[in-house]
Amino acid sequence: MPKTSVRLSAEEINRVAEILKTIGHPVRLHILEALEEKEPLSVSEIQEKIESDTEQSLLSHHLIKMKDRGILKCEKQGMNVMYRLEDRKILKIFECMESCSLFNNKNHRI
Repeated sequence: MPKTSVRLSAEEINRVAEILKTIGHPVRLHILEALEEKEPLSVSEIQEKIESDTEQSLLSHHLIKMKDRGILKCEKQGMNVMYRLEDRKILKIFECMESCSLFNNKNHRI
């Protein structure tokens, strides 16, 4: 298989690393999946969709961290804060994970 070479600047590498650090938590990945299906969503709607035992206060913490890193954006609608993806390209991370041989090879452990 030919190797493709993609050169990123130091700034781009730092940005990608920051994004990966931010989304590298199961709850945050579930949040991205929920927002992939439908957006915008409130905290309580996200909590319902991700079917997690995560308390709403902790879920809000995850959402704020993702918003602060530019992954999500939010707007107030009445009494609710509604969240949506800043850029839907972030969802390509799921395609990468699905096609990655590390996840497809049962004998491989991370």
